[in-house]
Amino acid sequence: MARPKVLVLTGYGINCDEETCRAFAQAGGDAAIVHVNDLVDGRVRLADWHVLAVPGGFSYGDDTGSGKALANRLRNNLRDALWEFAAGDRLVIGICNGFQVLTCLGLLPSPESRAAAVGLTHNAQARYECRWVDLRAEDSPCVFTRGLGIVRIPVAHGEGRFTTGEDTHAALVAHRQIALRYARPDGAPAGGRFPCNPNGSMDDVAGICDRSGRIFGLMPHPERAVRFLQRDDWPARAAALRRAGQPLPESADGHAIFANAVAYFA
Repeated sequence: MARPKVLVLTGYGINCDEETCRAFAQAGGDAAIVHVNDLVDGRVRLADWHVLAVPGGFSYGDDTGSGKALANRLRNNLRDALWEFAAGDRLVIGICNGFQVLTCLGLLPSPESRAAAVGLTHNAQARYECRWVDLRAEDSPCVFTRGLGIVRIPVAHGEGRFTTGEDTHAALVAHRQIALRYARPDGAPAGGRFPCNPNGSMDDVAGICDRSGRIFGLMPHPERAVRFLQRDDWPARAAALRRAGQPLPESADGHAIFANAVAYFA
């Protein structure tokens, strides 16, 4: 098919729309930034797109809690369109604040329930964390993490600590819905220890998907790690590659997440 159409949502405090749009375009998608008002007013139809991306930022200033106000705006105006989109052979990704929106909407961890079953709350350190972290892609049906192993991607959030009840956590594990976990540089579990686990997330959860693998939310920012020169350790890695006589790669670890989404429609 032609390049999949990617709708990158913007408006009212979303501030990672440009980077997210560029990341999808770099991966081969036909990406465009669309204001939430254009969806609500019907000037743009969600059904005309293949991928919905809800980027990071501070939608509505995080008033009433991260992601809640935007989730209410979408639920109150686009409930049927959103669930029809999610039920079709389409993809949804929520990054950082976008992940919070998807959980508040109830699209994650299960769109069938239409209820919030997990939370992303204040970091255990009670402060904003902006740092690079190592992640381990788990065995899951997630379309976006196919083929990933250990990846290095930055986080930037104040409310990223994943929490849920024991029953919901057990269901996530049983259905392989935990797609990404915070890890040590060698891929070993972070074990809840800071800074490898930057926010105190239970079970080191960094990202989850629904049971189909087509809806994905993660706290780290892959759109900030799509080019090699964006890596925090690129000078040392570049020097090592040059000494070994190897070329420098163009992309960084986050690129694969967007490339997997585009490849899904090939």
